[in-house]
Amino acid sequence: MSDEQIDDISGVSTTGHEWDGIRELNNPLPRWWITTFYVTIAWAIGYTIAYPAWPLLHSATKGVLGYSSRNGVNNELAAAEAGKGKYVAAIESKSLPEIAADDALREFAIAAGGAAYKVNCTQCHGSGAQGSKGFPNLNDDDWLWGGKAEQIEQTIMHGIRFASDPDTRLSEMPAFGDLITADQIAQVSAYVASLSGKVKDASLIEPGSKVFAENCVACHGDNAKGNREFGAPDLTDSIWLYGGGETAIAAQVRGPKHGVMPAWLGRLGEAKVKELALYVHSLGGGE
Repeated sequence: MSDEQIDDISGVSTTGHEWDGIRELNNPLPRWWITTFYVTIAWAIGYTIAYPAWPLLHSATKGVLGYSSRNGVNNELAAAEAGKGKYVAAIESKSLPEIAADDALREFAIAAGGAAYKVNCTQCHGSGAQGSKGFPNLNDDDWLWGGKAEQIEQTIMHGIRFASDPDTRLSEMPAFGDLITADQIAQVSAYVASLSGKVKDASLIEPGSKVFAENCVACHGDNAKGNREFGAPDLTDSIWLYGGGETAIAAQVRGPKHGVMPAWLGRLGEAKVKELALYVHSLGGGE
């Protein structure tokens, strides 16, 4: 800090501030800048009077014009709902084949189903519908109850082993740990594993095929291709819900796990279930 001086070159007095030998001139701000500054202050005051601005404890000042962006958003949402209402009504009244045959309606249903999937289904089947252990991958060609759009609709509508829905998909594999010996479990596990891969002890395959024929063909079929009427999986395709390999297969034979899927009809309604069915069917694995 130094005393005010008169600059030798400009003849303007300094402010008394000095940095590294450079003194600040005491020039007034331009009048246009001052005018603009006062105009912005007046504009701000007028704006806070006309529009909602000052926060209060539980709300904000309303403004004399009564403007609200929320009203605009609500109006836009109402218009969007009205616009899609005709599509929703059409989906409710039409069958899945009829919806699929209408390009505009099908595209709307798949888009709406994708949104519903993100809200209701990703928790179990994953954001990409890839599934995880105990939760089916919805992108592949392996469908326990069938992969046609109508079959998917039935599964979504009534769920799987969902006790409160009388029309739920229902089947349970017996716990063979109580029915056959440990050696037989090892044998049949080796046989089943051999249908889609290698096993540790090939000598178990032949006796395992006999155990399979005596205990498993009623549900899984003579060729082990499964039976969709019972939700019995194909054992030859290397797709395993609870893990592959002899150890995982033996665990499932000994004490099977039975997954449960909710019935979504009561929660989502018929139109949304149809949209979900068409969306899942469109993922690539649908038949």
